[in-house]
Amino acid sequence: MMKHGRIQHSRYFWAGFLVTLVLLFAGSCSTTRVVPEGSYRLVDNYVHVVNQEKYPEYDADEIQSYIRQKPNSYFIRHWSPFLSVYNWSNGSGNWWDRTVKKIGQEPVLMDATLVEQSKSNMETHLQYLGYYQSRVLDSISAQDRRAEVFYDIHLGKTYPIAAIEYEIPDEKIRSIYLQDTTSSYLQKGTVLSEQVLEKEAERATSVIRNKGYYGFTKNYFLFEADTVSVKDSAILTFKILNYTRNETPEMARPHRQFRIGDVYIQPVSDLIRYQASLSRGIDPILDTLAFDDFYILYDNELNIRPSVLKRMNWMTPDSVYNENMVNTTYQRFSNLQMYNSVNLILEERDSNYVDCTIRLVPSKVSGYKLNLEASSNSTGLLGVTPAISYYHRNLFHGGEWFNLSFMGNFQFKLNDPTHSTEFGVSASLSLPTFMFLPDRWFGRTLPRTDVSLGYNYQERPEYTRNLISGSMGYSWNNTDRTQYFTVSPIQVDIVKIFDMKDSFYESLQDPFLQDSYKDHFVLGAGFTYYYTTDPSMNPKNNRFYARFQYDMAGNVLSLFNPYFQQNESGSRTIWGSPYSQYVRGEMTLGYTLKFGPDNRQALATRLMGGIGHAYGNSSSVPFEKLFWAGGASSMRGWQARTLGPGTSPQDKTFAIPNQTGNVKLEANVEYRFPLFWYLNGALFFDAGNVWTRFEEDFFRSIALNTGMGLRVDLDFVVVRLDLGVKLYDPEIQSWKPVDQWIKQDGYAFQFSIGYPF
Repeated sequence: MMKHGRIQHSRYFWAGFLVTLVLLFAGSCSTTRVVPEGSYRLVDNYVHVVNQEKYPEYDADEIQSYIRQKPNSYFIRHWSPFLSVYNWSNGSGNWWDRTVKKIGQEPVLMDATLVEQSKSNMETHLQYLGYYQSRVLDSISAQDRRAEVFYDIHLGKTYPIAAIEYEIPDEKIRSIYLQDTTSSYLQKGTVLSEQVLEKEAERATSVIRNKGYYGFTKNYFLFEADTVSVKDSAILTFKILNYTRNETPEMARPHRQFRIGDVYIQPVSDLIRYQASLSRGIDPILDTLAFDDFYILYDNELNIRPSVLKRMNWMTPDSVYNENMVNTTYQRFSNLQMYNSVNLILEERDSNYVDCTIRLVPSKVSGYKLNLEASSNSTGLLGVTPAISYYHRNLFHGGEWFNLSFMGNFQFKLNDPTHSTEFGVSASLSLPTFMFLPDRWFGRTLPRTDVSLGYNYQERPEYTRNLISGSMGYSWNNTDRTQYFTVSPIQVDIVKIFDMKDSFYESLQDPFLQDSYKDHFVLGAGFTYYYTTDPSMNPKNNRFYARFQYDMAGNVLSLFNPYFQQNESGSRTIWGSPYSQYVRGEMTLGYTLKFGPDNRQALATRLMGGIGHAYGNSSSVPFEKLFWAGGASSMRGWQARTLGPGTSPQDKTFAIPNQTGNVKLEANVEYRFPLFWYLNGALFFDAGNVWTRFEEDFFRSIALNTGMGLRVDLDFVVVRLDLGVKLYDPEIQSWKPVDQWIKQDGYAFQFSIGYPF
């Protein structure tokens, strides 16, 4: 039976290997065979600033986006195998022709009309930046049905601002604007440009609107520049008029300062009835509840506490209109993540008041999430990790997030009684407030207080372990959700080990491992920082992210050492178990480059590292805090926990592998490309390991693997299957010959939900 499985694995591997060879071979094939006679494939655009030395501040790369026609995207400079694949088409329209056109990339044919339009776009843009009378000249180099376009830019004259004169007839507006001219984009010496004038108009408009001038727009601004009176400079006249640019002076009127009128909050509870009312053009019948200084409009039932609505809303009736408060209110309601749509409707009264209606359309409040990972290797070891969770985003009608999760991890071999079983349950509750601190300190962001409790049971051939864990902390993010912070001042773990075989503990020669497998108590704190350039669930463009996690434990408890009992090894104990004292840090950096038609190709990279250090009351980091490698999102040539530490051979005292270390380094590269339907392919390379200590010959202890994978990308979920093969195995400190990749201990299959990084 196992032999048949290995034959199947061999077929899959060689099929994928041949696909890889075909794609590599494509790089040497023609990329212009389907280019019509008299046409040219656009190879590249080149931009050169002729008088760059005169204007060293100008960045020539920024003008690339104004070139109308882009060449094909390349995997490496001017090289893409998919261009060649497209050229395998024969024009017959049969299945082969359609297939290679679907997989391949159609050559971009140079269009001289678009070159002219690009020149015009570039000259217009340069004037917008303040380089007046700039010229762009083009030249085309064409041969062998390939063309390169060269754009030579002659930057025009710039005019620094020598003086600024203000004409603001409305005294209140004048006073508001002149209160903070140091923040203005317009300063003496600033280069005059449409760009800087527009930025200042937008800044000043925001300042004025925040002082009560609802409806004020940048159309009230007018700029006049005198470039004659002072040589090579400009005298700027800055005007804020009482009429817009599209109106005449006869239409001038005083600017009006507004106050907030009535505030209505409408949390929709019956979504079906609400949508039916909209489709029929009938206003829904609503009940009204006056609460504090605003009104609640609701249908059927009110599914959120009025006090929560009050805390989310920052607009106070009869206060001066402030656009920042409006935007803050919108952002805070959105951050509750209870509503699919948040609409703020402002209506001007005849008097100087603005009424506001906040309409909240609910999203799905509760549901289930399912995740599954599975792996197999050439030794016949199977691993399955299912997880299911239930979530509710409004448990007590106050925007509380509740999550209940169940997970399992099962490792076994067919026809072998040896197995490992792990089961865990955890519950967490997240409250939309920062306990002990006022929400207003956080502005538009909505801080949360998080409480969690969990239990984990693990049964292995060598021992049985129980883990009870709990934590309390805070989490918040910045306004655009690119930065996330988590602070956990309380983290508790209680670990008890039962039924440990004496022969197993005695076989652990390394004191580091012996100390790891003992009862222990952890009381510590942690901090996590996460940054991303794209916070969406499935980014469509280039994305960089960084995650830093830091934990420490035992320092507070160490202050009370004189009051704790000591065990036979000299460690201080709580409830008969030594408390752990350590620090642990982990850093992950990732970057995904999207390219190709519709950005469907990607080069994803990740670099991660971590280190843990025990001290004081501990001689080793607790084993649940140790690092491990292998599995669907790590070194994919190995199953989880089967790699390392370092060059150490696999510890045979573990019937089911459990290789760990207190140091980890790993690097991953993955090329992703579309195939057909929702099916995508991937080629990947992983390098890394875990260590208990740095070895003298460190580089010989770094494991290497490669492989290929298939992904079914349904946008909302990605189903992934990877085949990883070992290139360099640090345990035997040698490279794996190609003919050994699909043999004993040479490969691993990984199945998972979601991308690995």
